[in-house]
Amino acid sequence: MKLYKKIILGVAACVSLSACNDWLDVNTNPNTPISTDAEFHQRVPWMQFYMSHIYHIVASNTSFYCGHFYRNNAREGGAAKWQLDSSTRASNAQQWFFTQVGVNCNDLYNQAMEAGAYHYAGAAKFFRAYGFMMLTDLFGEVPYNEAFGEKPSPAYDNGKTIFLGCIADIDEAIQLFSRQQETINGVTPKTLAEGDSWNGGDADKWLKMCYLLKARWLNHLIKKEAGSYKEGKYDAQEILNCLAKAQQSNADNTLIRHTDTNTPSHDVLGWNEPVDYSALYSCIGMNSNIYITKNYYDNLTNFDGKGVEDPRADKFIPWTRSVKGAATPVDIKWSDDGKWRRSMGVDMQTDILSQSGPYALSFNTSTQSWYCDSPSRQGDTIYVWTTCGGTGYSGGIDILYRRNKSYDSSALSGVFYARATSPTYMASYAEACFIKAEVLFRQGEKSGAFTAYKDGVKASIDAVNDQIAVWTSEDTNLNSCPSFTHIEQTEIDNFLNNGLGNADNLTLGKIITQKMLAMPFSNENWNDMRRYDYDTNIFMNWDKPYYYKTTPAGFTYCPEGESPRRWKQASYELTYNTKNLSAIGVEVPGAAELGDGWYNSNVICTLQVWWDSKQQ
Repeated sequence: MKLYKKIILGVAACVSLSACNDWLDVNTNPNTPISTDAEFHQRVPWMQFYMSHIYHIVASNTSFYCGHFYRNNAREGGAAKWQLDSSTRASNAQQWFFTQVGVNCNDLYNQAMEAGAYHYAGAAKFFRAYGFMMLTDLFGEVPYNEAFGEKPSPAYDNGKTIFLGCIADIDEAIQLFSRQQETINGVTPKTLAEGDSWNGGDADKWLKMCYLLKARWLNHLIKKEAGSYKEGKYDAQEILNCLAKAQQSNADNTLIRHTDTNTPSHDVLGWNEPVDYSALYSCIGMNSNIYITKNYYDNLTNFDGKGVEDPRADKFIPWTRSVKGAATPVDIKWSDDGKWRRSMGVDMQTDILSQSGPYALSFNTSTQSWYCDSPSRQGDTIYVWTTCGGTGYSGGIDILYRRNKSYDSSALSGVFYARATSPTYMASYAEACFIKAEVLFRQGEKSGAFTAYKDGVKASIDAVNDQIAVWTSEDTNLNSCPSFTHIEQTEIDNFLNNGLGNADNLTLGKIITQKMLAMPFSNENWNDMRRYDYDTNIFMNWDKPYYYKTTPAGFTYCPEGESPRRWKQASYELTYNTKNLSAIGVEVPGAAELGDGWYNSNVICTLQVWWDSKQQ
């Protein structure tokens, strides 16, 4: 039996978008469907749906390595302890791509090329490149050339082969999106708009997204020799060439907007959840006991020690309804009316984890106040969950979360990126700016780097303001919570002019840290941590957590002096494809030191993936 089975997309459920009924009508005989029954325009929305979900599944896990978020009860992929031996998250990421996206790429490409639908063919190349690049970021090596063939146990390819293959695919995607679709044998192909739920059929936005991804991936190669990207070298000029053709403003962003209707249409190939909301809500927003860290808090409230608070701080840090008491710490921020209290950040450099903190919030309905049901952890009420509410899936009266649904005084704001209707930024102008700033800074062009850096921060703030306007237009009552108030231009100007420094004192750390603040749930944060070897001089206010610096149990998977650099392979690879997995070890930097069973070693997470190493 093949490891990666083909899935006929569109036969079981429906994404809540226009042309939904057309997507369902894909099989000539519903009792004996075959892969060619699905037309090319009917494949794309499902591939987009699953790709965006994989993006969130991965990012919600890797974000914990980067020190912004903390969870005090480890789950799959968890947070308090990094769960570096978890096979569930690995299986989700790999199998969801292989069985729900990747297996459709060849059929989509071939059908589209035959029909002259070159934009759909470009989408096929995009999905293949995006998915395999993500997998090589995570695992280093995966079956690539033989992944969707007839062999029951496909051979592994090394990281360089996969990386260069993905670059070749994104180059072809760029060529295809640049072509005009053509009529063949009198038949005009479906327009991209009929299947595209991301960019509404705008091929120019697809082109810009492809150029951004190419720039992002080529920028991973800073540890390689300078030279042509086609040879796996660091090619700064090609990165800048790509950025010149990528997003030039927020209007160019590939932005997925989600709804929260609790639709009866559910995902039947993954986790059986409604298909309309943001998957990050399922991974982060709907869950309890997730907090922001002191690192994240400090970078938002006093970036670079300038004493100027980031205007996004109130949107990214959670709030709760509360009443100020005599013992309330003076450094806690309150809303102007004194009815909302902002969270503090959990200090991961302390032993709070071993002290069972922060202790979970409880709500006293008699006094309508917060408390901690632990004699030794009473002060933990200063930490507010990032939990988000919603009107659809969670059945709330608005998008605030209430610890007790009967009491409005138990409301929590949630956080900007993790709400059920939070947009997904698959490609953004802000990221393009930060990549440009980094490349120019490395070339010694501080003036141009500072301009791009400042533009990136402004783009992020503007995007936040745009979405706040959407939420408050839908519910004006949200304006009473600081998490939803409009960011005034005076606040923006003050931060841009007084909080970011200037070209003379610009550092790589400022660029990378602001990039991470603008993209808190992105696997690129972990990629950046690896590219710059977890350097505390670059990742401002970050350090390895106390648990992994001082606890012997933490050294089991991440010894002293080491940091997470890859995931362990999915369980079915370890069980059913062991021979091929073992064989690729001779090409994996550091695998030989772990012995013949390198892939089962507890410390496999410390092995660098190809682009993270100096291996040429």
